[in-house]
Parts: sequence; structure tokens; C-alpha cells
Amino acid sequence: MIISVEEIKKLIDFKDWTDTKLERKLKAIEQTIRSYTNNNFQRRTHRKTADIVGGLFDVGESVPFKSGDTVQISHPSMNAGLYVVSGTNDSAFSVEEDVVDENNVLVTKVEYPADVVECCINLMEWEINNRSKVGIQSETLSRHSVTYFNQDADNQVMGYPSSLLGCLKPYRKLRC
Repeated sequence: MIISVEEIKKLIDFKDWTDTKLERKLKAIEQTIRSYTNNNFQRRTHRKTADIVGGLFDVGESVPFKSGDTVQISHPSMNAGLYVVSGTNDSAFSVEEDVVDENNVLVTKVEYPADVVECCINLMEWEINNRSKVGIQSETLSRHSVTYFNQDADNQVMGYPSSLLGCLKPYRKLRC
């Protein structure tokens, strides 16, 4: 995950959001960022081939991951996707999610730059404070007047204001 639930709760007041809802929204924002940038943010120097046996990833040598790291499983795999490392030992590690036993899966560490993490925090703040007001440009209380603005490709990207995703432009990669 880009940022843990505990870390973001220290930074933002989430009113009545449960940890489950918060975790789901953080995962959705992570997928939005990865999709928008077409960047998987893999640290290829931290890549291992592993066998999954009983929920443990056996890499056969020292594990380059630590608890809390995000890893991506790829190359023909039934377990393809993002996972959070829950524990490690000398030659194996486990993840928080359920996995199916499989041989020779490619596991790569995922690391997000600091400004991508900040973008995620900004998107979460926007979700909390502004999601319910989407489309409203101005609102007046006396004589009650509400003005809506046009939501088109010029001012929104993937459901968020385009100004919030501007910090991700340096990380965008061409789609092949």
C-alpha cells in the first residue's frame, strides 16, 4: 500500500470512517495512481523468484523485503497482483492476503516516491472533505443559490480534480 492506515490516520481526521473502509479507499487510490501513470513503481533491484507453499513465499536465500512492504507478483501467475508483506524470516516471507500454492512466481518490491505518497494523502483529504460536493462551483446561503460547474476532461481525471493529479505527471509512462 502507498501509505498504511495507521500513518494516514495520524495525518487526517477521518470522522466516522472504519479502518476497513479506509484500507479499501487507499487501495483504490493506489490503483488509480498506477493506472493514471501507467507506472508500476517496481524496484527491480529487489526482485526474487519464489515458490509459494502453504502461504509462504520460499525464495531460498535472504529475503529483500520487510514487514509492511508492498510487493507485486507477476509473470504468469494465479496470484498476480499487489500484496503487503506481513512477516519474514531468513529465506521466506508471508503476505497479509490469501495466496494459492504455485512455483516460480516473480516477486518485485514496489516503492512509491515521497511526492506520490503526498499525492495519495491529498486525494484522501479530497475524498473526506469534497467528494460529497462534486460539481458545485459556488454556493450562497442567503436566498440559497448553488452554481454547478461542467465536469469534463478539462477539469477532472479519473474522478478527481485534475489539479490534484498534476504531481503525478513526471511519473507517467507511455502506454504500449
